[in-house]
Amino acid sequence: MTRNTDRIEKQVLLQAPRERVWRALSEAEQFGSWFGVSFDGPFVEGERLTGRIAPTQVDEEVAAMQTPYEGTPFEWLVEKIEPMQRLAFRWHPFGIDKTIDYSHEPMTRIVFELHDAPEGILLTVTESGFDKLPPERRAKAFAANEGGWTHQMKLIAKYLAQH
Repeated sequence: MTRNTDRIEKQVLLQAPRERVWRALSEAEQFGSWFGVSFDGPFVEGERLTGRIAPTQVDEEVAAMQTPYEGTPFEWLVEKIEPMQRLAFRWHPFGIDKTIDYSHEPMTRIVFELHDAPEGILLTVTESGFDKLPPERRAKAFAANEGGWTHQMKLIAKYLAQH
């Protein structure tokens, strides 16, 4: 079986009402607090949004991993907002080296989708487009984000349980 190098998909069952999960995803301040980014404004479809890496507020261990990158610029393109269903963003994956200009590289696409489940809401996160990245960055970005999304699924669950 061949390993997919272009796409990462993660799921987590969230025991919270859909509306609560949606706010944790769609409100930039809430999203940033669990994800680990301080955004400069709200999520607006079709617009670019900047911010800086700021360690997560919900898990000390993950915050410690994010701390070396604190203050690193962060940019998203808010591609699509489908209220209570789906959010799609684009970004430069693993863009943590402050000496590199990533603006010439393709962005990967991240989609957050909500699905009803018997015990709550099933959140699926898919990031795709790694095969279009420069070869010298592709494997490292994929590996970093594969692990990163595993952590992020735990962080949103922990955030919703705490708030």
